[in-house]
Amino acid sequence: MKIISSRDNPLYKSLLALAGNVRELRKQKRTLLDGPHLVHAYRHQVGLPQLLVVSETGMRNGEVQKLVDSHRGVDIIHLRDSLFQPLSGVVAPVGILSVIPIPEEQPAFAGGCCVLLDAIQDAGNLGSILRTTAAAGIDDVFLGIGCAAAWSPRVLRAAQGAHFRLRLREQIDLIAALNDYSGTSLATVVSGGQSIKDFNFSGDIAWLFGSEGQGLNQSLIDLATHAITIPIARDTESLNVAAAAAICLFNTVKPAK
Repeated sequence: MKIISSRDNPLYKSLLALAGNVRELRKQKRTLLDGPHLVHAYRHQVGLPQLLVVSETGMRNGEVQKLVDSHRGVDIIHLRDSLFQPLSGVVAPVGILSVIPIPEEQPAFAGGCCVLLDAIQDAGNLGSILRTTAAAGIDDVFLGIGCAAAWSPRVLRAAQGAHFRLRLREQIDLIAALNDYSGTSLATVVSGGQSIKDFNFSGDIAWLFGSEGQGLNQSLIDLATHAITIPIARDTESLNVAAAAAICLFNTVKPAK
């Protein structure tokens, strides 16, 4: 286990850049998983990370010790709490994180149900949508230009391990993707669409969800097979996009095999 005690250490500076800079994530092609849940999920579902980082507090935590033991062969960095804190996105971190590579390519889309996201900018909303998508048994997500970075630490925390069960494609031309889609495409709109209560869900479906402020781009709405609206109480403006996505996606949930 390597001990780092200086903020000027090159490796520490590299980790600190990953914690707070999306451009650095893309440059280094790796990201941070903060906390026992994400560290365990990656180990269980994907494999060994590139690096494990543990704080002083983490070294005294039984759950963290078990995780360290399960990462035999991985380089481990030990940091003082004061150095670990800036790497974590939570006020009181448990004291463990791992460094993983960001997947560069995904296999060609083979069809089936999928989710298309248009300029979802809030990291919490994006992570929640990814978590719901995975829970609904849908594997493929297309993120258009303007979406938050899918592999940022904040989105990863909100998704709680969903990334490792999904095929994520970023910076996608959604109009081109929709033109190539052979199933039914459903654009979610605040009003004016067919009520979700009355729609007959069957076959392959591509769900389209738009930005928190502007909603879906009109060109995507025009191109979709149908526009869908969720009925809400009178005198309420709209639903949070993550909440709306949960309602929609669980109308097409695939039962567990």
